[in-house]
Amino acid sequence: MSEEEKKDKAGEETEIKPEAKDEIKDNIVESEHSVTIGGQAIEYKAVTGTIALKGGKQDEPPKPRASIYFTAYFKQGVANVEERPLLISFNGGPGSSSVWLHLGMLGPRRVLSGDVDNLQPPPYRLIDNEHSLLDVADILFIDPVSTGFSRPAPGEKAKEFHGVDQDIESVGDFIRLFVTRYGRWLSPKYLIGESYGTTRAAGLSGYLQDRHGMYLNGIALVSVVLNFQTLRFTDGNELPYILFLPTYAATAWYHGRLPDDLQADLRATLDEVEAFAAGEYAAALFKGAALSANERDAVVEKLARYTGLSPRYIEQTNLRINIARFVKELLRDERRTVGRLDSRFKGIDKDAAGENYEYDPSAAALLGAYTATLNDYVRRELGFESDLPYEVLTGLYERWDYGKYQNQFLDVGETLRAAMTKNPFLRVYVANGYYDLATPYFATEYTINHLHLDPTLREHIEMSYYEAGHMMYVHEPSLAALNEGVRRFIRDKMTG
Repeated sequence: MSEEEKKDKAGEETEIKPEAKDEIKDNIVESEHSVTIGGQAIEYKAVTGTIALKGGKQDEPPKPRASIYFTAYFKQGVANVEERPLLISFNGGPGSSSVWLHLGMLGPRRVLSGDVDNLQPPPYRLIDNEHSLLDVADILFIDPVSTGFSRPAPGEKAKEFHGVDQDIESVGDFIRLFVTRYGRWLSPKYLIGESYGTTRAAGLSGYLQDRHGMYLNGIALVSVVLNFQTLRFTDGNELPYILFLPTYAATAWYHGRLPDDLQADLRATLDEVEAFAAGEYAAALFKGAALSANERDAVVEKLARYTGLSPRYIEQTNLRINIARFVKELLRDERRTVGRLDSRFKGIDKDAAGENYEYDPSAAALLGAYTATLNDYVRRELGFESDLPYEVLTGLYERWDYGKYQNQFLDVGETLRAAMTKNPFLRVYVANGYYDLATPYFATEYTINHLHLDPTLREHIEMSYYEAGHMMYVHEPSLAALNEGVRRFIRDKMTG
């Protein structure tokens, strides 16, 4: 191994370790604030910092396994805390911190990032979040190990936390610890996760119930992926081509690339596209080489009509349009790409003739605003100090341990079904963005419709839709509608 390779390896090993080699200790700060929500002044206490998560064998003294960073907000002056709901939030990745839901949707302060047509330039700033859910619930934000300021303890390996089951276990054990320390066992409890955070939330619905006897009142799933077969464009898996098609159509509609009759009404267009996707298109892909020439021509014509792509291009794809190709091809004549997380956004590649896009313009548009404001906020307003970098996004996706799901598609839908069956009071709120090409809404509908829930439990899942992307809360009308939907979801449970 060369000296440069040794330095690189040492850097990798130290990047996710705590600041000191001594045993990690809790480091928590509290502060008091006020925010106005719905015309009502809410006095609240912010609690943020790190807690040592301990573990080990039952017959041995527990030892620190990790230092977990969190931020919690508690409404002041609550007489019966056991009646006050606790909303537990995290994002996904895997490898994402909780900053997106924290400063974009739920917390008492939010990023003034702007939206697709009015992005704000740096330096960025926070404003009071008049849509925050702090009026109906206390809120806990969790950063899993290797995200935010969370790190493994000295002597512990980060990879021990980087896997489907390992992640659910460590986050679930932290939730149990937090609920115990802050006396919230009798509070109504809700999870809210985004993207891979919905995968985690579904897994936690079973883990918390089976391991800790902690039964939840509700789960809010924002931009859902429970069954990865619906998203993976792999040979032999036809599902994504079918399930992405309505979002391709919504994207083409937004950018004015559909025929005039389809541009009149988005929802009516999507109804037509969904019927084609689940019917004629699915049947065509099922037939494969047995598809007749006339049938193939008809499918090509309709795919071109619904996607804004040329019949020649669709013919060249063998009727199968991969997401990476779609975001590159739709606006190629403008030398523009569209976003994966939010297809309303446009990007500029150096090579307009390339096969795939160079970057996701929707991700690039938002990363700087959330990173800058979070780093300032926790220090300036919340009073937490650390020289560690706050890891907004850590590249864990390719290094994630899928454990028992190796050589198959990860699917936690059965865990959610079992949890809802054992706990018939558990309800689920699902939020979908029409312009989300990371977790398309039609794929979510497919997943929910294949949970094999008993008919008496199907009404316990509520679906909602927004004219924005993966992080639909960057679109302020969608933020207001989404938070009001979750607010009503919590209040309905409180009132029975």
